Amino acid sequence: MLTRRHFIMTGAALFSPALALPAPAFAQSQQAQWDAWDAMVTPPGYDPATSNPWGLHPRLLPTRVEAKDGLKAGDIHVDAIARYLYHIQPDGSAIRYGVAIGRGGLYEPGFFTIRRKAKWPRWTPTAGMIEREPELYAQYADGMPPGPANALGSRALYLYVGNRDTMLRIHGTPYPRSVGWRASSGCVRMVMAHINGLYEMVQPGASAFLYPAEEGISARS
Repeated sequence: MLTRRHFIMTGAALFSPALALPAPAFAQSQQAQWDAWDAMVTPPGYDPATSNPWGLHPRLLPTRVEAKDGLKAGDIHVDAIARYLYHIQPDGSAIRYGVAIGRGGLYEPGFFTIRRKAKWPRWTPTAGMIEREPELYAQYADGMPPGPANALGSRALYLYVGNRDTMLRIHGTPYPRSVGWRASSGCVRMVMAHINGLYEMVQPGASAFLYPAEEGISARS
């Protein structure tokens, strides 16, 4: 059974910019659109450790921390109680991000594999979402085109068990102030500017550990 563990020790913030790769000629138009949308969701002079036009608690901003020994570089660990996502780095540190998780009983802890990732993805609500809240989701039964208002935001990491798509995602959100709360229909939400940086570092095949959310500890203190 997957259980929550204390696997991170706080350290100093430290970031380096990701390298952008040139897009193939046939995709230049799409890349230009993506770049324009990225600019819309990224604050001017963006510094992941300090930029905060969303009014988040400072603890939810990306921070470099020291990881517990033995954790595999490239893996993701989600502490659903504190509302943190940790991405383990090759040097034994981790980058910690604030997240939102599923409300009520919709959050699903477990061990997953990231088999796919996508920039500015199209989104289609699940049948369960439409059944629970048709007034919100029925209008998108055929899908919602990508863009800053899309429910998956700017980037998505797709969680699988074996070859089965669980329909769970780690993704950006057009509702950044939901970060730190139980707010989603089951997915792990991130500020779009934050997941844009995470996305560049995560490789398909990486593991994602989503720890249980219920231990009687408040996420806000």
